[in-house]
Amino acid sequence: MRRPRAVFALLCAAGLALGMPTISAQQVVVVRVPVHGVIELGIAPFVARGIAEAAAMGAAAVVLDIETPGGRVDAAQRMVRAIAESDVPVYALVNTHAWSAGAMIALAADSIFMTPGSSIGAATPVSGAGEKAPEKIVSAMRGEFRALAERRGLDPRLAESMVDEEIAIDGVVEAGKLLTLTSREAVNLTVASGEVEGFAGLLERLNLSGAETVDVRLNWAEQVVRFLSHPMVSPLLLSIGMLGLIIEIKTPAFGLAGATGVLALGAFFGSHLIIGLAGWEEVILLAVGLIALLLEIFVVPGFGVAGAIAILCISAATFLALLGSLATWADIARAGGIFAAAAMIITATIYWFVRYLPTRHRLGGVFLQASTARNAGYISGDTREDLVGHEGVAITDLRPAGTVKIGEERLDVVSDVGFVAKGTKVKVIRAESYRHVVEPIE
Repeated sequence: MRRPRAVFALLCAAGLALGMPTISAQQVVVVRVPVHGVIELGIAPFVARGIAEAAAMGAAAVVLDIETPGGRVDAAQRMVRAIAESDVPVYALVNTHAWSAGAMIALAADSIFMTPGSSIGAATPVSGAGEKAPEKIVSAMRGEFRALAERRGLDPRLAESMVDEEIAIDGVVEAGKLLTLTSREAVNLTVASGEVEGFAGLLERLNLSGAETVDVRLNWAEQVVRFLSHPMVSPLLLSIGMLGLIIEIKTPAFGLAGATGVLALGAFFGSHLIIGLAGWEEVILLAVGLIALLLEIFVVPGFGVAGAIAILCISAATFLALLGSLATWADIARAGGIFAAAAMIITATIYWFVRYLPTRHRLGGVFLQASTARNAGYISGDTREDLVGHEGVAITDLRPAGTVKIGEERLDVVSDVGFVAKGTKVKVIRAESYRHVVEPIE
């Protein structure tokens, strides 16, 4: 199961502590939860918290004020589960339209009420190109809608025909067209319990006209989570995280770059864990990647197999964390776009360091800005070709640079195979001016 119950509980507790008004024991309370705009994963914990608040207040009812063109199916699934587990009656008020994922949320409620001129349906899943999704995804959606209809005692074909245009119902919808019902049609087919004049009309219909209304709004925790998981912010967090880890792998000790990278990835995965995109699979992959990273930094410095495993595992975890359950091609395309944006930011940052930093006099420059060729009289050091083939002992760790002792002479060398531990016997295999290259002796 992808839903992190403990995190949900914390969000609900935050909402209860920060936003729940004091209600006297004599008051009848109705909690209104707005479900407006495109359905995305950030709204799922918000709806769950609203239902939890209603239970804590002892509310008479929860009203989902729905006005949405649809959105992510996995987000709608999480709201459906929260509605199914509610101890308080949940009513859907379709206020203008509940299409696609919005229709799924409405069907999950105990009853549906619609304002005049509103509509519900048109729930076939589509790809990123706007085309019908593969049959596997369509079949799963048909099953979801059929189960919701059966739970409410409705004709399952009505719900299925909202998803699949191949399902025809005599006198209702012909083959080749998706079912979308107006408020009057929904009432006539018993999909909706009645037409009402807005929220006040619904309260009157439920005999709750004198009830105290509590409107649930986003709390600070949900705002932070939705900000961190926003498609514009996620690439920045990924870029900072990956840049920090790349720099850390190329340096011999853990420092600011690594800490910044870990914090950025923590913010990315934490927000995606809360909204349900990241699950235990991604957490395990991330843990394996971080362990490999620590091995690369502290055990075998210098980029190698552990570093490659770290990058692969962390990259796989982040990509999977951008997808949800029942991911469509649109979700995959969105995840690919975020990944591509992060790659562009990383590339641009590295390019900026290479091209811009050398011209910054305050920084003193990090690159040589003038050539010092041998034919111009510059010599970096004597070439000690006489040392080639000589053996010695590493008196420091070679990371890959370090010091060895050959006879009575101490020599600065570079390992040809990466990390070499102190005390290892080595042999000089090349002499390149001041640079002496060694390899361990088997």
